[in-house]
Amino acid sequence: MTQYIGRFAPSPSGPLHFGSLVAALGSFFQARAQNGQWLVRIEDLDPPREMPGASEDILNSLRAYHLHWDGEVVYQSQRHALYEQQIQQWLTQGQAYYCQCTRKQIKAEGGFYLGQCRNQNHSASGSAVRIKIDHSVLQFEDLKHGTISIPPQIAEEDFIIKRRDGLFAYNLAVVLDDIDQGVTEVVRGADLIEPTGRQIALYQILGYTKLSYLHLPLAVTDNGAKLSKQNHAQAIDTCNPIPTLLQAMLFLGFNIPEAIKSQNIEKIIRWGIQNWRLTQLPIETEITTRFSNRKS
Repeated sequence: MTQYIGRFAPSPSGPLHFGSLVAALGSFFQARAQNGQWLVRIEDLDPPREMPGASEDILNSLRAYHLHWDGEVVYQSQRHALYEQQIQQWLTQGQAYYCQCTRKQIKAEGGFYLGQCRNQNHSASGSAVRIKIDHSVLQFEDLKHGTISIPPQIAEEDFIIKRRDGLFAYNLAVVLDDIDQGVTEVVRGADLIEPTGRQIALYQILGYTKLSYLHLPLAVTDNGAKLSKQNHAQAIDTCNPIPTLLQAMLFLGFNIPEAIKSQNIEKIIRWGIQNWRLTQLPIETEITTRFSNRKS
């Protein structure tokens, strides 16, 4: 039987906030409840959006909450050669191509890229790189939400794997890294449901079996906006972590006995591992709305 390998993969655009703690806890409990490995990967692909010192701050926060990972922390910024090698292979094979369409042009034509550059043989200069999607992924199974359907205009789109500014795309990097690290299941926030279909498409092109997926409910602000670093979400307390830990566990559906709440953090975490159940997770009813706020 294949050993379970999960991971938590934050981007260093700010300190760990409550929403990212929920994602970390969910992936941690899911891995440890199956006696599996739990890896940490820093997804530092986009330097303009990164905050100096955020990577180490995130790791220190995980340590403060006794979320201890296995192995070495992987940094995507140190893996560019792997991404570029795969892109060059696809370009040589005709599986990928250069595209010079701008966001403005795509928006003017309805907001979805329609393959205008597929057969144009553009040069690399000033171009993005797109992957050819000949077999689209129209649905996938989520361990909590069941069948997730993906709108055809999203599923069929040749999407960008390297931006025109030279930065590698999230979908490419996350798939290559998960394959390289042997990840067997991805547990993350429901805001990342939309790119799952694209990632599964890359698995198919690469000849790998897709992973299992579990998308956790999102922590939101009072006005319904997702808690995020862009929304200036407050950093979690690392000096007195237990109250925030208990709050995050309650958010994930735990029914925590009073006797456990008074224990030290190590015992609370151990109790969480022993009592983790997918059936306890609250259900989000507006999963399909994730696709309405897509990024081109």
